[in-house]
Amino acid sequence: MYYYYPYHYPIYPSLPAYPPQTVFQPDPRSYPPVDVKIFEESVKTFRFLMDQGRILLDRLGDHDFARQMMSAAQQGKKADVDQLIKTIGLKVPVVTKFTPTGVYFELISQTTPQQPINCCTLKVAMKWGN
Repeated sequence: MYYYYPYHYPIYPSLPAYPPQTVFQPDPRSYPPVDVKIFEESVKTFRFLMDQGRILLDRLGDHDFARQMMSAAQQGKKADVDQLIKTIGLKVPVVTKFTPTGVYFELISQTTPQQPINCCTLKVAMKWGN
């Protein structure tokens, strides 16, 4: 005799078993030896960018300089802001963008004959308004 219980669920046949999947494991011996030369150069270059970033932040920390730059930015004078940043004397190109609430700087590594492509970029984003 079959009794119906309110919480009784029918038993369904189990799902079919699928064959185990083969996971491709590359042979570790097929990789070339690791060459850290480019990475070491990138680390060296990024340290230089950080030093340049420190110089930028030190100058931005000057009250009069900050007031001049923010005033020019508030008036939408991008060329004046760029000129003020150039007066800092950084040895790398700096791209400056600003909004009413913040300022963004990108310090970009320069190319050299040993490193023909830019390896690194230091991005600085700071809030300066609400």
